[in-house]
Amino acid sequence: MVNFSTFGNELYTGKRSYDFVGYRKLWFLIAGIAVALSILIPVAKGGFNLGIEFRGGSEFTVSNVKTTEASLGEKAVKDVVAGSVPRVANVAGTTMRIQTDKLSDDETLQIKEGLTKAYGVTDNEVTSTFVGPTWGADVTKQALMGLAIFVGLAAVLMALYFRTWKMSLSALVGMAVTMFVTAGVYGLSDFEVTPSAIIGFLTVLSYSLYDTVVVFDKIRENTSDMQASTRRTFAEEVNLAINQTLVRSINTMVVAILPVGAILFIGAGLLGAGTLRDLSLALFVGILVGTAATIFIAAPLYAALRQGEADLVKQAKRVEQRRVDAAAKAESPTSPATA
Repeated sequence: MVNFSTFGNELYTGKRSYDFVGYRKLWFLIAGIAVALSILIPVAKGGFNLGIEFRGGSEFTVSNVKTTEASLGEKAVKDVVAGSVPRVANVAGTTMRIQTDKLSDDETLQIKEGLTKAYGVTDNEVTSTFVGPTWGADVTKQALMGLAIFVGLAAVLMALYFRTWKMSLSALVGMAVTMFVTAGVYGLSDFEVTPSAIIGFLTVLSYSLYDTVVVFDKIRENTSDMQASTRRTFAEEVNLAINQTLVRSINTMVVAILPVGAILFIGAGLLGAGTLRDLSLALFVGILVGTAATIFIAAPLYAALRQGEADLVKQAKRVEQRRVDAAAKAESPTSPATA
């Protein structure tokens, strides 16, 4: 059995190779379907599950509860405001969070009293806060502005760093796939979209670009002298670069995803740390998708955008001719002079 070190060495030397570029149409099709589903799923569900920071409303926090039954919190709210749909969650071991639409002062006091009785706590262990619609709209505006600024700066920096719009465009397309698919999974999971989730989302886009830069740097190194080379075509050099950096991408992904997975599955899942769920899910999904987007989308797309260039077409013909000549020479009988 080949160990991981030998596996990486074989990928780097070209002894072992996976044809990522050759199957690019398949990867693009899969990515297109994934992006389409990521857009349709939230639309079909009526939008994302926005947190109270974005939609506004009232929030109650009940500490040291005797039971974590969500139905008790729901009943306490509905007894005061008939027809309301409260969101009740256990955010820590003995802490419950109840979110509702905007309440009057009287309704807030009555619900607070009901929660005190329902969960068997004192009046001091129930706190309430109110988030106005204006503040929620401002948070939404700032989040969208932050995303727009990030994408704009990324586009400029990629263009300056790589000095070619095709490489910059490929990197941004890979980042866009990461953005849409991560958002789609978030919408499917019905996790709340909170400011923490937005922070995690932007962090994921940064990670995606980092991984892309690592792979593209290797591509640029491999293709720096393409005009004089007859060893491989441009697409083959790009594919070699992907294989050469594959182990590094996997290692980086694993190192990044282990602590995030611990937060998501152990912290949020087993220990009930609900406040970490939104951040950890965005990071977990985004790191996986970001790594895949670089390998299967960004790098193959760059090869597709450039391999039709006249100089590279001529270079590919020289490579093919060299291979034909080498094959013919190998098949020809040994000459008398060398017999």
